[in-house]
Amino acid sequence: MCGIVGYIGFRRATDLILEGLRRLEYRGYDSAGIALLPDSGELHVLKAAGRLARLEALVRAGAPDSSIGIGHTRWATHGAPTDANAHPHIGGDDQPAGPDEDSRHGEANVAVVHNGVIENYRAIKDRLESEGYVFRSETDTEVIAHLIDSCLTRAMAAGRSVADDPADTPWVVAVREAIAQLRGTYGLLVLFRDRPDMLVAARLGSPLVVGVGDGEHFIASDASPLAGHADRIVYLADHEVAVITAGTLRVLHRDTGRIEHAVRPLELSAEDVGMGSYAHFMLKEIHEQPETIRAAMRGRLSRDDATAVFGGLNLTPRQLQRINRIVLTGCGTSWHAALVGEYLIEEFARLPVEVEYASELRYRNPPLDEGTLLFAITQSGETADTLAALREIKRKGHPTLAICNVVGSTIATEADGGIYLHAGPEIGVASTKAFTSQCVVLSLLALYFGRLRHMSYERGLEFIDALERLPDLVAEALRADEAIKRIAERFQDANTFLYLGRQCNFPVALEGALKLKEISYIHAEGYPAAEMKHGPIALVDAATPSVFLIPQGAVYDKVLLNVEEIKARKGPVIAISSPGDRRVRDLADEVIEIPEVPEFLQPIVAAVPLQLLAYHIAVLRGCDVDKPRNLAKSVTVE
Repeated sequence: MCGIVGYIGFRRATDLILEGLRRLEYRGYDSAGIALLPDSGELHVLKAAGRLARLEALVRAGAPDSSIGIGHTRWATHGAPTDANAHPHIGGDDQPAGPDEDSRHGEANVAVVHNGVIENYRAIKDRLESEGYVFRSETDTEVIAHLIDSCLTRAMAAGRSVADDPADTPWVVAVREAIAQLRGTYGLLVLFRDRPDMLVAARLGSPLVVGVGDGEHFIASDASPLAGHADRIVYLADHEVAVITAGTLRVLHRDTGRIEHAVRPLELSAEDVGMGSYAHFMLKEIHEQPETIRAAMRGRLSRDDATAVFGGLNLTPRQLQRINRIVLTGCGTSWHAALVGEYLIEEFARLPVEVEYASELRYRNPPLDEGTLLFAITQSGETADTLAALREIKRKGHPTLAICNVVGSTIATEADGGIYLHAGPEIGVASTKAFTSQCVVLSLLALYFGRLRHMSYERGLEFIDALERLPDLVAEALRADEAIKRIAERFQDANTFLYLGRQCNFPVALEGALKLKEISYIHAEGYPAAEMKHGPIALVDAATPSVFLIPQGAVYDKVLLNVEEIKARKGPVIAISSPGDRRVRDLADEVIEIPEVPEFLQPIVAAVPLQLLAYHIAVLRGCDVDKPRNLAKSVTVE
């Protein structure tokens, strides 16, 4: 959630910051703001609640030229989404608030944008108020701005002056001393009135990256604002502080001083973060899935050994053979993917698997055997609950691996090893291609552990054959787009949907219901089909559609009986079925056929029509598909 963009260089900062904030809209936000430092030497702050267009209007009406600035899109954690609570927040301005809060600037010494939550802000605020600081917002972030100013005042009074080592300048000392007092999480970008040549960034538990250009630097909370502007990137780690000028980048550890930082190539283009010819990012990402599935498998299948190949697990085959239990943890869509993984790994590797909500695992104290391995599943690599669960299991001495989409993310960095999805940036808040890529990676793990244990060479080759056909089968499933749109038109006014499936299609029922809830705001519930008669069937009536996942498989006849139970109560049925299934067609009101696929890969193919159904219903209802209300793409607070 929240977005940070900063720039220092030779170009007009306002244009680059606003473009970057637009690229970060997918993260979810309720207000936006920008702070600039023009040649006049006074901080100029503009901010507005609501969509970014309000801030852009303020900028057009009177933003000064500046080659340095910081910007932010906020998702409220402390205080309502108001102009006053929007970032940036300023420190050191003890003048009474003026009538035009949106353009207040001038006497402030520092401007701050912040992602994260400061848990001890109340105690710090009380102390700062006793020092005479005046607070104008309800946020924890304003505490940081005033705290940095307070530390800066003491550093100046101690006689510190500009030094060759950036760690010894009073401005950097002030930031380091301030963040040492904070308890919680932060990604910070700080602009000082007296230093028009420098930005200072710091992170703990909330991502920040620095794009390295030629005579310019970009700072952001993820890589998407950098695409097309920088081809090199530096990922900041926890407790690191970056001192950034137009031509230099110095990275310090908060406590120990300067450290060496790695500069990596930025493998992201402007086209990757654009919609192209699609109406929404979500639709684009749904249609990208044949290629993202190929990317998840690329280089990871060995026909010679009839197994999967992973380069980043950092555990030897012998160590992995000693694993006697796997814990899969995640949140939301990633948790649903974990449920698919549970079915696959237990079926093909005969290895016990437990799936845990990360938000619950972090506070539980489950008995874990010595041979337990944790996989943390996450699209962003920054989900606070998943990170905390990983840290807790790691603290107990168990190996931890990540299944993640974002290179350089916190979870990818802190895990002992892992597997990248290589799905490219997922901009739509409702996850689509990341889910299917996660399921593909979990399928590869089922193959890998199966071959380590008891799976035969011939069975391994059959598994690989099925996986290699998967991208074409997903492409075939996407051809039902127009037919699904017609079904959406029929059911767009329903108030409740039921999603029903069994075995490995049960998690897909959960995921289909989640997609509909997220973007259309229709109440939807997913259940194992056999559980319907244990309560949910009370909801069935002529106005409540039931979406059944009923491709051919081991429990096909059982699920068909559940369909008949719904029809007996006049409930409309939308069926996801195998091609040419006359029995399903005779019962269901609407049928969406998916191509024939082995049962263990049905969840990946069956997810596609459910994504399209949710998308078309949401569009028909006039919803903001890519930026649904109250949701954020990357949930970096508990």
